[in-house]
Amino acid sequence: MSKENSKDFIRTIIAEDIANGKHETSITRFPPEPNGFLHIGHAKALCLNFGLAQENAGSGARCHLRFDDTNPVKEDTKYVESIQKDVKWLGFEYGENLFFASNYFEYFYDCAVHLIKSGLAYVDKQTPEEMREGRGKVGIPGKNSPFRETAVEENLELFAQMRNGDIGEGEAVLRAKIDMESPNMNMRDPAIYRVLHSHHHNTGDAWKIYPMYDFAHPLEDAKEMITHSLCSLEFEDHRPLYNWVVENCPTPAKPRQIEFSRLNISYTVMSKRKLLQLVEDGIVNGWDDPRMPTLSGMRRRGYTPEAIRSFIEKGGVTKVNSVTDFSVLEAEVRNDLNKTVDRRMAVIEPLKVVISNWDEDRVEHMICNNNPEDATAGTREVPLGKAFYIERDDFMEDPPKKYFRLGPERAVRLRGGYIIKYLSHSLDADGNVTEVQVEYIPDTIGQNAPEGIKCKAAIHWVSAAHAVDAEVRVYDRLFSEANPDAAEGGFLTCLNEDSLAVINGAKLEPILGNVEPGYRCQFERVGYFCTDSEDHVAGEKNVFIRTAALRDSWK
Repeated sequence: MSKENSKDFIRTIIAEDIANGKHETSITRFPPEPNGFLHIGHAKALCLNFGLAQENAGSGARCHLRFDDTNPVKEDTKYVESIQKDVKWLGFEYGENLFFASNYFEYFYDCAVHLIKSGLAYVDKQTPEEMREGRGKVGIPGKNSPFRETAVEENLELFAQMRNGDIGEGEAVLRAKIDMESPNMNMRDPAIYRVLHSHHHNTGDAWKIYPMYDFAHPLEDAKEMITHSLCSLEFEDHRPLYNWVVENCPTPAKPRQIEFSRLNISYTVMSKRKLLQLVEDGIVNGWDDPRMPTLSGMRRRGYTPEAIRSFIEKGGVTKVNSVTDFSVLEAEVRNDLNKTVDRRMAVIEPLKVVISNWDEDRVEHMICNNNPEDATAGTREVPLGKAFYIERDDFMEDPPKKYFRLGPERAVRLRGGYIIKYLSHSLDADGNVTEVQVEYIPDTIGQNAPEGIKCKAAIHWVSAAHAVDAEVRVYDRLFSEANPDAAEGGFLTCLNEDSLAVINGAKLEPILGNVEPGYRCQFERVGYFCTDSEDHVAGEKNVFIRTAALRDSWK
């Protein structure tokens, strides 16, 4: 991600810190909690932190991938693995800079003991309800806990009992002793350790207590010598606590926390809790469902890492919260795919057409461009036989005046091939068109229509004898309202009923009969598609997913 021509406020701060000698280089970190899959919102922080390391590589800059795995109740190794895959897919390498907060548990414990010995932490045995009531409210001071002045030696003994598992869950917490009258609620003696008798994915059953995020996070940064701790704006009010922990614990460095606005996109939800609900309630088919805003879902849908990085870079880094329309992301995807993927012909809703003046066993090969946007993409041969398929809406029995496709008294060009002229059509018992009969006009490949024949359009087609059958899944936005979080009755009340349409019996040109999972292309005149990474089996079961329509249909 290049920022040679302009610097956002974070890059300006880092450049000044290096210029004035405060730091020799920048050391950043991307610190996801392994309790869910990364989504497009996380990608902004990911690209920013790893991008800074790439931009300042000459000075030895680096970015750590660190898992903030301090809550064993919600964490799982499957999330660890998926996050690592997403980081690499977006084009970033962390090499040896892979860390886990759980590897610092002993250090966190020592820091907590240091605070107790310094008279800056105490074990509180109030109930959660009593502590909640004692914290007060915004504008109303809290009240000191009756355990706040417990002697240091007793606190040390109680904390050791918590660690040993002698105190049950919910019976005690370790709290920092700061200021119960602080206008900042985060500074009112926050809990820094709680009892959890839960199995941890990394440390097993070794620990019965786990640090709170606001306590562990600054210590992790300091332990890893992070220079600039970048986080989203909701942590701005947590910064005084971040600094308090760093200043009052034996840390080897003093990182600087800097906040920036998070990425919000319309027609999506970003809450891990809500995304998990969508998965667990079966509303979507897993975390990698192509309708999900997760990176794994976008990868499965055919989005490219280049498009996502470009989208994030153009959005910039500011301190102003805003919402970006989903169409902006889709536009970046289209722009990238338009330049990079091949064109192919696929008929989604097939209607059979038969050429009357074409021998039964005759086959010609039409020459079609692979990608008009790429001069190096070359051409391919597409077979044409006596019968072929066109889109059902490319034929109308009673077309309006400005309808330039196939219909009575009309002619149309086959993409890369001949001009064909309508002769007749057949109907079934319900009056539906089942077949169209046409004649082809010789010597019209690449040539204008002969005198007396009007031809103003070209349509795509697939030879019936050579067609490959496929299942096509047309995905759209999961929600019908731009801000699902604000929907009356909850976000589930505005699900888009048309977010997925499964179409069987689509007809593809033969070159698509043996492509691998993850293959991307443009179906001419239809949209951008890819083979499904989960269900597509090359040469056996063809499953194509629509990545994006050719244009924004929501405008």
